[in-house]
Amino acid sequence: MSEQQKSFPEFYVTAPQQCPYLEGRKERKLFTHLTHDKPRSLVDSLLRGGFRRSQNIAYMPYCEGCQACVSVRVLVSEFEAGRSFNRIRTRNADLTARRVAAIPTSEQYSLFRGYIDARHGDGGMADMTVLDYATMIEDSIIDTHLTEYRAAPVDQPDSGPAPKGALKAVALCDRLSDGISMVYSFYEPDEAERSLGTYMILEQIDEARRLGLPYLYLGYWIAGSRKMSYKARFTPQERLGPNGWQRSA
Repeated sequence: MSEQQKSFPEFYVTAPQQCPYLEGRKERKLFTHLTHDKPRSLVDSLLRGGFRRSQNIAYMPYCEGCQACVSVRVLVSEFEAGRSFNRIRTRNADLTARRVAAIPTSEQYSLFRGYIDARHGDGGMADMTVLDYATMIEDSIIDTHLTEYRAAPVDQPDSGPAPKGALKAVALCDRLSDGISMVYSFYEPDEAERSLGTYMILEQIDEARRLGLPYLYLGYWIAGSRKMSYKARFTPQERLGPNGWQRSA
C-alpha cells in the first residue's frame, strides 16, 4: 500500500437505525477511523468540515431523504452575551474553570453517571461503564483536553495545598486549527438553576476568544429537535450547507 493510500481515509456507512432525535425517522452515519498514520491536517479538515469525533471515529449523518442535522459554529469575535446569558454568568460566578489533560478520574465518572441517569437514562450512553467512560476521554489522536468547573472549596486550610472544590461540570473539547470543538459535556443534574450546559458554552466562547480562535464548534443543530434547539441561541453563527459555511444570524 502506498503512503498516499495509507493517509487517505476509508469511509464506511452504518446500517439504518432509529433516529434518537426525530421520531419516526431512521439514521445512518458516514464514518472513518482516525489513526496515527493519518496526517493531522487531514483530521483537522474533517472536523472543520462537518464531521464529529467520537473516540477515534469521525462521523457525520448520511441519512436518505433527510438533511435535518446541520453543523453549527459560533462566530467568537462577534458574540455578545445578552441579559439572559449574563444572568447565567452571574449565577456561576463562584465556579473556576481549569483546563486539564484528557485523563479520566473516578470523580468525573461519578458526575457523569449521575448526569446520564438523571437526563439520558433511556439513551445510548445509559449502559456506559467506567471503562467505557475512560475510553471516551482517552481515545484521541489529536489535541484533546478537559475543562473542569469547580465550586470554591468550603474550607480553606491555613497551610498546605488548597483543597479542590466540588466538581460541578466537565467539558471534553478538541483544539482545531481555527477553533474549539465541544465534543461532550456533562454536569451536576440537581442544580438546574445554574444552567450549567449554557454556562459551559459561554465559558468556552471566552476561552476561544482568549486564544484568538475564530470559532466554537457546537456539533449538530437539528430543526424540530427540542434537545438541540438551545444551539440556535448562540449567535451570530454559521451553518454548514451545500455551499459551505454560511452565516445564519
